[in-house]
Amino acid sequence: MEINTKAVHVGDRRKPGAFVPVTTPIYTAATYLYENVETLDKVFAHEVEGYAYARYDNPNNSGLEEICTALENGHGSLACASGMAALQLALTAALIDRRKHILAASALYGATTNLLMNVLAPFGVETTFVDITDLAAVAEAIQENKPGCILMESISNPLLRVGDIAKIAALAHANGAALIVDNTFASPMIVCPLDLGAHIVVHSLTKYLSGHGDTMGGVIITDAAHLPVIRSLSRTYGPILGPFDSYLCFRGIKTFPLRMERQCNNAIAVARFLEQHACVERVHFPDQTDHPDKQTIAQQFAPGLFGGIVTFLVKDAAKQDVMNFMDRLKLIVCGTSLGDVHSLMLYPLIASHRDLSPKQRQRQGIHDNLVRLSVGIESAKDICADLDQALR
Repeated sequence: MEINTKAVHVGDRRKPGAFVPVTTPIYTAATYLYENVETLDKVFAHEVEGYAYARYDNPNNSGLEEICTALENGHGSLACASGMAALQLALTAALIDRRKHILAASALYGATTNLLMNVLAPFGVETTFVDITDLAAVAEAIQENKPGCILMESISNPLLRVGDIAKIAALAHANGAALIVDNTFASPMIVCPLDLGAHIVVHSLTKYLSGHGDTMGGVIITDAAHLPVIRSLSRTYGPILGPFDSYLCFRGIKTFPLRMERQCNNAIAVARFLEQHACVERVHFPDQTDHPDKQTIAQQFAPGLFGGIVTFLVKDAAKQDVMNFMDRLKLIVCGTSLGDVHSLMLYPLIASHRDLSPKQRQRQGIHDNLVRLSVGIESAKDICADLDQALR
């Protein structure tokens, strides 16, 4: 099936009894019962399909996991309470029988960097950072550090750099490391990392997949080798997604391909507009002819789709100037997140990368006049008009 069909049909219309609801209902039960204890015993032993305890599995999460697995062409999935919960569990699963060393992209979401440095490091997990777009540097870092895991984003946050997943996956496989790709920015509409050799993919469901800014969630999609340990760890850690949030994520995915296509097309128009604006110093967007990773993008991305994020620098702007510009916006929402139906602007300095030191931000190219725009499904003309009036 094509991705548009998968998004509408996969995971729904499970048979709970004599009738079949057209959409999966919300199951709030913590415990599930059977006519006899022998059946419950077989469910616990995974000898028959069924549910025993909501921390282990439940109908809402099962449907959501099924559709996420289908979208990413994976072997199985695990729905989690947030994208960060999904990432931490994925890293734990990747390192459980490997050397406790992570080779991470130097350009990452700020909270991901915090997770590596301030949460995992105290437990003895070392992290080495590398320019993930420099294959020679990646290969050298692998040989020098012998990492158990390699971590990258399919499109980096917020400067939109793109590493060659297939070649990095080949390096990972050759050296016994697991490759984890955060695919939140690209989504499976643009690239499916597991098809390119990655072992594990994570998403913040809060973003493009659910898409309406009304729920929180994360998901891990994995190959066959890592699924058992991920599900086993989940039973102990309990980072599960609640039934209401699971339902909202599942419902949002049904329109995800339509929304993502519109957002990608709008982003191209917005990027073109900003490139010509006198008040804009520089624009970062993956379809630019001078993008440093244009060859990888051409090979890796679905034709004509470059994501819905446009990052740009406001010309000659200090922190207060940027905040004044954002305050003048009337249509675009200013806040923390991305991938919503409405356009959403974030200031990395005070939000996504706030906890990084000034030197860390400088090394990543995150300057004080940099803003990140998640382009919504509104009229591109209206988005550009709002940017124009606020920039002047």
